[in-house]
Amino acid sequence: MNRLAAAGARTLGIALLTTVLVHPATATAASDTKTSSIPVDPATSIQMQVSANCDAAQARCFFTTTASMLTREGPTGFPGDTWARQTVTLRSSSKDVWQQAWYSAPSGNPRELKGANHENVLSKMYRALDDVELSITYFGGGPITRFTADGDSVPIQWRTGLPATDADFIACSQIQVVYGGVNLTTPSACAQTRFG
Repeated sequence: MNRLAAAGARTLGIALLTTVLVHPATATAASDTKTSSIPVDPATSIQMQVSANCDAAQARCFFTTTASMLTREGPTGFPGDTWARQTVTLRSSSKDVWQQAWYSAPSGNPRELKGANHENVLSKMYRALDDVELSITYFGGGPITRFTADGDSVPIQWRTGLPATDADFIACSQIQVVYGGVNLTTPSACAQTRFG
C-alpha cells in the first residue's frame, strides 16, 4: 500500500513539474523604484523617488517621480515659502533610441508634449537625439501630490522607427528645494527597467 501511495505521489509530482515547464508564467511588465535623499537636519531630509515600468503589450514605458520631506512622522509636503526646480531625464541604454514622451506635472493634469503652467507649477520638455528632459519649477509649497509628476514614453529605434523593446528604459530625477534658509539639491535617483 505504501509503495502504491509513493508511486502516485511521484506521478503527481512529475505531472506538476511538466505543467510548470510547459506553461511558464509570463510577465508583461517590469518595474523598478529608486530613492535618493539629502539631510536638512538630523530629523528631516528631502527625498526624491523615481519609479519606472515598461508594458510590452503597449510597447510603452511609464514613470512617476515624487519629491517629499521625510520627517520622524513620515513623508510630508513642503512649506508654503518653497521654491523648487526638478529635472527629469528619460533615456534608453541604447544611443540608437529616442523617446516619444508625454507627461503631467503635477500628476493628474492633462498630458503635455511641450510645456504648461498648472497650479503654479511651470514645466517644459526638452528633446534631444537620445533623451528627453523635463524641467519642472514649483512656486509655493503644498502636499506631496503637488510634487508628483508622471508620464509615459515609447522608446523608438532610429533605424526602423519601431518601438525599441530590447533596450533598457531609464528615468532619473533630482530636485533643488529652497525654503526658509534651506537651499539643497538631492542626488539623482534613477530607475532602470526593460520590457518583460
